[in-house]
Amino acid sequence: MTTPRTDHLVLPGVLTAEQAAHTVRGILAGQRDDGAIPWFRGHHLDPWDHIEAAMALDTAGEHEAAARAYDWLARHQNPDGSWYAAYADGDFERPTDRSVESNFCAYVAVGVWHHYLATGDDAFLDRMWPTVAAAVECVLALQQPGGEIGWKRDPVDGNGSGGTVVPDALLTGCSSIHQALRCALAIAEAREEPQPDWELAAGALGHAIRRHPERFLDKDRYSMDWYYPVLGGTLTGVEAKARIEEGWDRFVVPGLGVRCVVPNPWVTGGESAELALALWAMGESDRALEILQSIGHLRDERTGLYWTGYVFEDAAIWPDEQTAWTAGAVLLAVAALGGHEATCAVFGAGRLPTGLEPDCC
Repeated sequence: MTTPRTDHLVLPGVLTAEQAAHTVRGILAGQRDDGAIPWFRGHHLDPWDHIEAAMALDTAGEHEAAARAYDWLARHQNPDGSWYAAYADGDFERPTDRSVESNFCAYVAVGVWHHYLATGDDAFLDRMWPTVAAAVECVLALQQPGGEIGWKRDPVDGNGSGGTVVPDALLTGCSSIHQALRCALAIAEAREEPQPDWELAAGALGHAIRRHPERFLDKDRYSMDWYYPVLGGTLTGVEAKARIEEGWDRFVVPGLGVRCVVPNPWVTGGESAELALALWAMGESDRALEILQSIGHLRDERTGLYWTGYVFEDAAIWPDEQTAWTAGAVLLAVAALGGHEATCAVFGAGRLPTGLEPDCC
């Protein structure tokens, strides 16, 4: 195992260089030999969280391990460009949920672009291009006339292909997909392979998120629906600021982190780190730092990983798990604050292609 490069992962009150390296080793310890990164060994892998952990590895210079995670996706992609929603312990032969979730599939574009920017590896980009292109086409097959992307496709008779489309759209998922489509367009530009259909799709989706909340399921109780349009880069400037201020007192518990769902007295590490990353993208690094400092109580110094959440009314860690993706989200937020170029480029809203805005409103 190499020694992680963690200078830009040092953040006062959040991580020392030694702690950052310990967290990276904790993620690596959960990666299977075939490259898969389940939530933790013995639990399931879902493609989105697998990619989040791989991106975190790239922030620390663990590029070979991250590349193996992306190669796992390339090897086990379904013929229609999808992946299943869950695999037992990352074993592709043991899917436990054969539905196909649109944002899970789209996120490969974010991870691949991030890895390329971190490494400059043209051969990797060439190798992963068919995987990214197939995943994008699979996701866009679920796009609705209003621009939003259907949540998922249910399996039929145990086979993920050809299942019933669930057209209902999730704001969090679609915000993540919008970021992914913009990363896919960046990959296409780098390869000099224009994708006008993707530009139209990205523009329509971004417009739906910004101007048509009625096209999405009402999940207002969830903090992810609050900050994800900002994290995904769809809302910027004054609109982003207004959205974050509107929900701040509902979701942020001073000194403890961010609620997952209101009114539940439960703060979670993943949502807190993602909000910090969204705040950084808005140019509010001081508040981002405060949020990251507030979740130090979730860190387990024995493993270098983070507990998923904390029920503050009971003063209890819950659930009893430490996920690779929670640690990954923390590392990505710290990396952005530390100026890691690839992370800043992927999450900095002004650094990605925008797509073509429809003539709608």
